[in-house]
Formats: sequence, structure tokens, C-alpha cells
Amino acid sequence: MAIERTFIILKPDAVNRGICGEVIARFEKKGLKIVAMKMAKLSEDVLKEHYAHHSGKPFFPDLIEFMSKSPVILGVVEGRNAVGLVRQMCGVTDANKAAPGTIRGDFALSTSRNVIHASDSTDTAKNEIEKFFRPDEIFDYELNNKQYLYAADEV
Repeated sequence: MAIERTFIILKPDAVNRGICGEVIARFEKKGLKIVAMKMAKLSEDVLKEHYAHHSGKPFFPDLIEFMSKSPVILGVVEGRNAVGLVRQMCGVTDANKAAPGTIRGDFALSTSRNVIHASDSTDTAKNEIEKFFRPDEIFDYELNNKQYLYAADEV
């Protein structure tokens, strides 16, 4: 499986509940690498573009209002099959249906306040990373525990 990068947003509920560190720690404990991270207050225009695929849905206005309420944490996570792995770790969008052990299953109680956004494909990840991060904000480095994460022939 290929080494991939994926994009995450820790939403206002994660920031305001003080659980960002716990969420990030889950990715690091799994062996994924944080290669970019910053806090930002997203504008209504940026959010409308980012969530344009939901624009006709009844929850869209609430989503934009919620996401613009407070700062969020934007991040880029790297690792083997990162897109699928991060989505699996997040759990399904409806937190009431998310399995225990997933981020949403452990920390969220609704669909609209579900702690985290994660890219749904490698193409989406690439586009979202380029939208929210300049190339000089993304760091390439080696984890010192790589030998414990992957067999030599898997690197």
C-alpha cells in the first residue's frame, strides 16, 4: 500500500471541548505522521466552497454557521493508506451510528457536531491540502520508529 497524505479538520466542537490532543494522539499512536498543522478561523466564503457538495441540503446553513463559530485545527496526516485509515479511525458521519473505538463513536453525539472532517479520497485529499496549506507549511521528515511500523520490505 502506498504512503499517502490526507487532510483533517478538527471542528469547533473538538477545539472548544479541549479534545484536539486526544484526537491527534490517536493518529500518532497508530503510526501516522503529522506533517502539517495550524489553527485557523475559516471564513464563510471558504466554508461555502469547502462544503459546496452539501449546498442544497437542509443542514447546510447550520454547518456553515457552526464551522465559522470558532477556530479549527487544520492538519495533514501521512502514512500507509492514510486516507482510508483516517476515515476508518474517524467512524461514520452520524456519530450515533459510529462504532465505539472510533473518534466519532467515542467523542461525538450527533451528525452535525461530529468532531472531525477527513478527506474521502486521495484526489479530495490532494485538493483540500492544496486549498488550506502552502507547500512550505508541509514538512517531510522520517519518524525514528519507522522500523517498528513497517517491515523492511514494506517501506
